[in-house]
Parts: sequence; C-alpha cells; structure tokens
Amino acid sequence: MHAIAVGIVMVSIGSLFQAGRLAAQQDEFHWRGRLAPGETVTMRGVSGDIRALPASGGEVEVSAVKHARRDDPEEVEIEVVPHQGGVTICAVYPAPRRRAPNQCLPGGEGRNNTSDNDVEVDFTVRVPRGVHFTGKTVQGDVTADSLGGNVEARSVNGDVEVSTTGYAEASSVNGTIRATLGRADWAGSLEFSSVNGGITVLLPADLSAAVEASTVNGSIDSDFPLTVQGRFSARRFSGTIGGGGRQLRLETVNGSIRLRRR
Repeated sequence: MHAIAVGIVMVSIGSLFQAGRLAAQQDEFHWRGRLAPGETVTMRGVSGDIRALPASGGEVEVSAVKHARRDDPEEVEIEVVPHQGGVTICAVYPAPRRRAPNQCLPGGEGRNNTSDNDVEVDFTVRVPRGVHFTGKTVQGDVTADSLGGNVEARSVNGDVEVSTTGYAEASSVNGTIRATLGRADWAGSLEFSSVNGGITVLLPADLSAAVEASTVNGSIDSDFPLTVQGRFSARRFSGTIGGGGRQLRLETVNGSIRLRRR
C-alpha cells in the first residue's frame, strides 16, 4: 500500500513540474491601434501561422502567442513600426553570431536571419473594413478570412487561403493557394504562384482580364470563356476573359490551376 501511494505522489509532482516547464515556454503579445481606410496593416513572421479576421470595430487588434520546446520565447521580440500608409508588425528573432542584427522595416521589409531557433509565433489580427492586409511568413500558413480590403498573402512553406470583398494576390513555394476576390477592377497586374501546390481563384462574374496561366505537372480549368492567343495547351495558355485589359498571372510547377466564377 505504501509503495503504491508513494508512486502516485511522484507521478503527480512530475506532472506538475512538466506543466510548469511548458507554461514557462509560452509568451503572449497584444497591440491595438487605429488605421484609416486605405492604409495597410502588415504582419511579418518567420515560423508560425498568420490569421486575419474582420474587426468588430474601427481598430486593428493584434495578438501573438510565442511558444517553443527548447529556446526562450522572450528572445523573439514583437516590433511595431508605424509609418506613412499604415503599420508593420514583425516577429524579430535573435540574429546568428557574426551577423548584423535583424530589422523590422515599413512594408514588411527588413532582415530576419535565424539559426536553429525553434520559437514559433502565431499571429491573429483583426482588420477593420476598408483597411488593407499583408501577411508574410516562412514556415506557416497565412489565412485571411472575410476581410473588407485588399490582401497580399505570402508563405514559403505553408498554405495560403484568402477571402475578401476587395482583390488579392498570393504566393507559396510549398503550399496550396485558394483565393476568393470580391472585386475585379484592380489596376495593373495580380499574381498567384506556387511551386508545389495547386491554385484556385474565385473571381466575380464580370471579370475582364488578360490571363497567363502555366503548370508543369497539373491541369488548367476555367469557368470563364477564354479567348486563347496562340497555340492552346492543357498546361499553358495566354488569352483573355471578357474584354481583357488588366493582367492576371497564375503559375505553379506541381499542381493544377482552377479559375472559378463566384
């Protein structure tokens, strides 16, 4: 009886110690601020997901959870850089030895070299209607759900999913892309690209655009009638939808391309 009782106490203490250790390896960040319609909130991460949702009020609200198994989450700083045209928020990692310090610069630019750091930073941002959103990460998914402004979403190793009443562009290297656009009146060019992943884009029924699409290992399918220029191929085409005009480019290597009418 005594041996059994001692065993139970030892397991309980071990569980509490483990829970305390894991709790010590987490850290949170919160920020809120007001942007004018037409300005942009830019989120830049390295490892971790970025998720954007519509805000209930007129302020941008950002939260981040930092977690790790080995490294100290406090070593990764969250920097907020207000600038003309919006605000940029970055997860800034400690730079490797003999390398220049990492930087968070306006528009999501800057330097963020890391070396064997296992801290992940998951961002959630609530975006007011009319404010644009940009999300960029290296290891993680980028999701923008039911936004009311234009969107730019990019990952290296992760999926990208966007839905907005504005227009959007997206890219990934190793991940699929799915985007739903509410407007088709962009100026210039929109691009959707991946290397290892399919691309599906849902567009308004009144779309007019000059389209270039290509895949190596996959197929191309469109709900829109296409006027093809030059030779038709199931894996590459250049042509127009409607009256043409603005540019729409879609490219992947391993994956199919789907143009869908909303």
